[in-house]
Amino acid sequence: MTLEELESAAKECIACRLSEKRRNVAFGDGNPNSPLVLVGEGPGDQEDQQGKPFVGKAGQLLNKALADAGLSREIVYITNTVKCRAADWSTGKPVNRPPTDDETLTCRQWLVPQLALIKPQVILCIGSPSAKNLIKKDFKITVDRGRYFPCEFARTAIATLHPAYILRQQSPTNDGGYSLLVADLMKAWEAAQKLASKPPRPQAVPAALIE
Repeated sequence: MTLEELESAAKECIACRLSEKRRNVAFGDGNPNSPLVLVGEGPGDQEDQQGKPFVGKAGQLLNKALADAGLSREIVYITNTVKCRAADWSTGKPVNRPPTDDETLTCRQWLVPQLALIKPQVILCIGSPSAKNLIKKDFKITVDRGRYFPCEFARTAIATLHPAYILRQQSPTNDGGYSLLVADLMKAWEAAQKLASKPPRPQAVPAALIE
């Protein structure tokens, strides 16, 4: 199956209740041949409307950070662990909420083959939920951010702050962690470039691969 065929199949998915209210499936965006894949948690309202990941306010900040890191959406590939918007409709008006464990697990039927087809050198998890899904369940962003970890779906993975978190923390005297996001993007891209030029080593630790 090609990535295009996988995306077409994902757009028809009704495996969980998120499909009942979605407008679009935000499958992925960018360069599928990139050595670097960015993986967030899930789409919000604008992503649900446009069918692309990271196109709302958090996405605009991510675009700026990519540019400040010397990158762009056209160079990397961007996706989420969950492809449909998770929202609470109990009041009649949707309010974004984190995907449940069951929803995240169900959507791995699309995420896992998606990453297998792209074959990234490096995965950069955007935020703690993505890192807990792809790196380790007890991942702590304040402790583990920026560190290389073994990963089933790439030669190594690291994690950074989510742009939505940065937006909440920013003030006139505090960048909210924006400079850390830019630095992590640069670090991830440099690692991806280095790994792309080196053959895989059996059982090599991530740090050794990038030296």
